Amino acid sequence: MLNGPLLVTERLILRPPAAEDFDAFAEMSAEEETMRFIGGTAPRASAWRLWCTLAGAWHIRGFSMFSVIERATGEWVGRLGPWEPDGWPGLEIGYGVRAKFAGKGYAFEGTVAACDFAVEFLKWPSLLHTIDPANIRSQALAKRLGARNSGPTRLPEPFHEAPVDAWTQSADEWRINRKAFLP
Repeated sequence: MLNGPLLVTERLILRPPAAEDFDAFAEMSAEEETMRFIGGTAPRASAWRLWCTLAGAWHIRGFSMFSVIERATGEWVGRLGPWEPDGWPGLEIGYGVRAKFAGKGYAFEGTVAACDFAVEFLKWPSLLHTIDPANIRSQALAKRLGARNSGPTRLPEPFHEAPVDAWTQSADEWRINRKAFLP
């Protein structure tokens, strides 16, 4: 059962999290390099609670991160999309893909679709990516999306001590930057 929107890109399907995605999410949650900047690794039981948080946010907020599915194989790639837990510094488009899918352009492709969804459907006035200053790959993606580093910001507990910068752009800036991605 689909409990939210379905977005389709050239190589990906973005949809709300489903029960059949959990095993792959739990595997991703144990990948040290993948999770280094997005909350740290988590054992399967903790990953379950995180998974339910992502799924539950669809019902509470009306939006949350999508499960990203590779169209060619049906394999779960990662999770990305709109995100704003209580106390968050703004309306964020977050992203994270499993190690085996890193470097294939999936995070960019999916995040473009998620930004479009946030600006055009959710009517967000701006976009935010909270990024650790040491996370060079995530910064490169934010730059490619047209965001700029607006300086340090803070996340709520339990992440309040993590160093993060706010990478931002307005919805109007996104619409202009988005034109560069059109065929």
